[in-house]
Amino acid sequence: MIEVSNFKKGVCLKYKGAPMVIVDVTFSTPTARGANTIAKTKMRNLVTGQLINESIRSGERFDEVDSEQRPIQFLYGDGTRWHFMDAESFEQFDLGAEELGDKPGYLTDGIEGVRAFLVEGNVVDILLPNTVDLEVIEADPTIKGATAQAQLKRAVVETGIEVQVPAYVTAGERIRVDTRDGHFVERVKK
Repeated sequence: MIEVSNFKKGVCLKYKGAPMVIVDVTFSTPTARGANTIAKTKMRNLVTGQLINESIRSGERFDEVDSEQRPIQFLYGDGTRWHFMDAESFEQFDLGAEELGDKPGYLTDGIEGVRAFLVEGNVVDILLPNTVDLEVIEADPTIKGATAQAQLKRAVVETGIEVQVPAYVTAGERIRVDTRDGHFVERVKK
């Protein structure tokens, strides 16, 4: 059983009979005496993909969902579906844009550290490493003389996503990008 006080991002539970994963949670304590702490949660239904917002009082308990993570290998993407292989069983599966969200923007050939998130034996999501190395294929020009503050400019990486990078980054360089928020981390030495 999972108590509301143990809610955090990524926790899986059964809510109203459906398997859910907590996407975001904030706790608030009302000022009235004796009032219970309330967890304002954003949960995603792992079967339908639907997002719901719920306020749940502390003290409630929920059943855990049978979930596991397995290492996988990214094979290829064809624009609408992305294909993967389980590194343990060698079974192949694919996921669509609705399941993956913005994650295809970080998938490249040879990416390591990708894991499948399985609920009750079914793949419902993939988990990316915290950072990935991507090649910059296009970068806005640097504005000369604007050096009083750190200047950021737009850069397009090999997967097609845009990243805000420091002025010194040019096309052809490899950069490390945080997959959790899409921010530039550092330039990667070859």
